[in-house]
Amino acid sequence: MSRFINLCKEHTTLIVVLAAALCMALFGSWRPWGDAISLPLLGNPGVGQWLVIILVLYMVIVTVKSIIDDIREGKMGVDLLAVLAMLATLSVGELWASWAVVLMVVSGEVIENYAQNKAEGNITELLKASPQEAHISKLPGIGREQVAREEAEAAQEAAQEAAEPAEGAGLDNANAASNQSGRAVPSSRSQFRRVANPEHSPNTNAMKASSRFHTVPVEDVQIGDVVVVLPGERVPVDGELLSGSATLDLSAINGEPMPREVYAGARIVSGAVNGSAVLLMRATALAQDSQYQRIVQLVSAARDSRGAAVRAADVMAVPFTVLSLIIAAAAWIVSGVPLRFAQVLVLATPCPLLIAVPVAFVAGAGRLAKAGIVVKTQTVLESLARVSHMFFDKTGTLTVKQPQVIRVDMLPDTKQHFDEDHILMMAGVVETYSVHILAKGIAKAGGEAYGRLRNDCHVDHRGKTGTATARFRHEYPVVSNINEQAGKGVSGVVDGYSIRVGRLGFANDKADGFQPVVSKVGSSQGTGSANSARSARSRFAALSPDEMASYVSVNGELVARIVLRDVPRPNAAQTLQTLRDLGVQNITMLTGDKAASAQIVAREVGIDDVRAELFPEDKVSAVREVRDAAHAAAEALPAWRRQWDAAFSSRRDITMMVGDGVNDAPVLAAADIGVAISDGTSTAASESAEMVIMNDDIGAVSQAVRIARRTRRVMLQSVLIGLGLALACMIAAAFNLIPVVVGAFVQEAIDVISILWSLLVLVERPGDGK
Repeated sequence: MSRFINLCKEHTTLIVVLAAALCMALFGSWRPWGDAISLPLLGNPGVGQWLVIILVLYMVIVTVKSIIDDIREGKMGVDLLAVLAMLATLSVGELWASWAVVLMVVSGEVIENYAQNKAEGNITELLKASPQEAHISKLPGIGREQVAREEAEAAQEAAQEAAEPAEGAGLDNANAASNQSGRAVPSSRSQFRRVANPEHSPNTNAMKASSRFHTVPVEDVQIGDVVVVLPGERVPVDGELLSGSATLDLSAINGEPMPREVYAGARIVSGAVNGSAVLLMRATALAQDSQYQRIVQLVSAARDSRGAAVRAADVMAVPFTVLSLIIAAAAWIVSGVPLRFAQVLVLATPCPLLIAVPVAFVAGAGRLAKAGIVVKTQTVLESLARVSHMFFDKTGTLTVKQPQVIRVDMLPDTKQHFDEDHILMMAGVVETYSVHILAKGIAKAGGEAYGRLRNDCHVDHRGKTGTATARFRHEYPVVSNINEQAGKGVSGVVDGYSIRVGRLGFANDKADGFQPVVSKVGSSQGTGSANSARSARSRFAALSPDEMASYVSVNGELVARIVLRDVPRPNAAQTLQTLRDLGVQNITMLTGDKAASAQIVAREVGIDDVRAELFPEDKVSAVREVRDAAHAAAEALPAWRRQWDAAFSSRRDITMMVGDGVNDAPVLAAADIGVAISDGTSTAASESAEMVIMNDDIGAVSQAVRIARRTRRVMLQSVLIGLGLALACMIAAAFNLIPVVVGAFVQEAIDVISILWSLLVLVERPGDGK
């Protein structure tokens, strides 16, 4: 019942119009005053007819006011046709036709609202999910005051250290001391992590804090506030995790299907959904600057923007209005019957231009948002359908973000008896603590190797063959004495084995700092650094131009080489082929990498045009050269043709650059469309990118082009179908083939067909965009 009441409140005007029709049908000829009234054109209407006349005049006044407001806002007030239709039918005494036109106007608004809400469905879900409240912890000593106090103490200690002479052990000894006791390191899905003492785990404090907070609007959260996030709630602002660990669902941000486990000190972003345990975090950004809110701002801006096609549709509605008046006037003059003027005007509907076009583009923007693709304006969506040349950055765009392990080269005849998985596991453990560019790739491969070893019941942690009941001595590898030497490598003790990972010279060093010399027959003798490194390297096969390596030693003996390379994304080749199928034939790779390495990746993904060893300014020049040539060809066309092409033509003259949105910022800004690929947890709203892919999937590039092409095609279809039917029916009405009352309902049917056709953008079909 309450739903029915709300529905009536939302559509009060429509209910009044329907009630007026009922009154005219029942009391249309009832005249309590007799024949005392006689008006020009209208005669002596009955009670029910007076209600319709008043309703029509009211709608005329409201519509004229709306036209004036539209003109003041710079929009075309083309509801003039509706006003003329109401007045024309009223003046010829066709009250039922007048009522039908009023019904057309009111129900048209209802249909428009329905279509707009349907098109904005994906966007509305995003807006509703935006965090509205936050729980600020009231525990003493952990809020903004504590942050300020810690910063002051840190500054004071830094000043004291600068004033005192350097004493004591250096970084190596400090690191060694901090890791001397050794702790078990668990393996997460991505890498190994140190386990905090459970007795002092921040999760314990989090549970206590959950009962000591006050709830405030998310806009009131300040940087440094400690925020409590309850199970199942969204993270309200960007911040730093204080709890020992947390499980977060990032599907609303980047579409990632599996929850992600993060640990103390990790950056967490607003919009992520907390798992089953209370977490504590310290706010590092205000609400308006946080990740989810910035996504919402971008999507809202795209929804409210007016693209070239929408602006062109508004402009084209004016000549359509003029044409309609000409046809109506000609029908009146030729026939000599004033009713023909009204018959034509009730069928004149600009709705295919004024409603169907914006609905189609809002629906397209909503589909993009649902797919994890954010465009800043509708103009970007329009331009996507006309892309002719695409440029791709190599590293991190066509390839994965970090170099990946592709193999482990083992040295024969070593004293250590390990297989590749054991080497990867131990190297991955120590690399977890490194900040080197190759560390994440080795750590990831180490975690995967550890999983395989755990599943193998026939091999124990020392690499020796065991029985079916053999198990690891520890739940996780025990790590101690971690020490990283910048630019050389990282070392540590894993399960009692001394592990060194890094450059060949570093890994080949013995405990005394000297390197063994490998003779031609493979025996070790003497010392010597340079000759030893060359001799050790000669024991491995040569690397390919696109490969890089880290060397591993166990207990002072060089045992293996871990080889890594930039690996193309699994779906990169398929994405490029899909783009070609969509008509984007010109695809270029831009990279600062060496030509030999770039050519290898290009062959794997199917790119022929490769431009390597480029500085950032060289990339900008390459994109500008193609862009300026396309723009020069377009500038040679007449102004009206350029506007038509921008709005409705399939002419393809748009350049597009796809990169990571950070180091590619200059070249992204140089292209007509700059596309930044993000995982949703980094800065998504790159100032230089017009489109942001939030799910770190290069396949979203072809998906965006496909959605844009379908949006444009459906929009054109809805316009042509709607205007075609309207013109055909107006001509038929001019020849008195469609009665005026029937014409009003036919016009409404044309509007419905055109608007619903534009909603087909939301329906994905095989072959979209071709």
